[in-house]
Amino acid sequence: MTAGPAEPGAPGRQPPANAAAGADAVATLSDILAGLGVSYSEPQPGAFLVRLEGQHKLVTMTWLIADRHSLQVEAFFCRQPDENHAEFYRFLLERGSRMFGVHFALDPVGDVHLVGRLPLATITPEEVDRLLGCVLSYSDENFDQALMIGFASSIRREYAWRVKRGESLANLRAFTRLTEPDGGGQAAVAGQAAAARPTPGRA
Repeated sequence: MTAGPAEPGAPGRQPPANAAAGADAVATLSDILAGLGVSYSEPQPGAFLVRLEGQHKLVTMTWLIADRHSLQVEAFFCRQPDENHAEFYRFLLERGSRMFGVHFALDPVGDVHLVGRLPLATITPEEVDRLLGCVLSYSDENFDQALMIGFASSIRREYAWRVKRGESLANLRAFTRLTEPDGGGQAAVAGQAAAARPTPGRA
């Protein structure tokens, strides 16, 4: 990834509260992010928005906020599920015991985020790199399965709409178990018809 300004985070999101920090911690974090070569911006003093690019969840926008006592981390994962709520939340909670630095949590409207709070001593090049790597890994590796559980009906409707219109199915391939339980002959025909057209990425 190249260093430079990053796009805003999830729609409507603002930096989490408590963004005021000591000048030393902010300067150190800024230098570390620049040294790591990640794409980031600083919308407010002490609040850094980092762009992490994955393969399944294409972009995970991550707040790193150095306040007076700790380093706060927050990254939008996905909106609240449409269905299968118990299975969806169980899937996320079961991963909690194997996670470092952050965990899955809900905001007041039910959307899912990766959040964490660590001591200021965490602000070192090695630990910040490790923390961002964990955020990207947890977001990217769990994204497709979470969508298959919480948004199965929406995925099937999108698939049917694309097949009917001859649109590309490239970025629905991760959901084959939902959309092609019989082997996907229909999808193969539709996919060939639209293979040359670019497709919007999933974020």
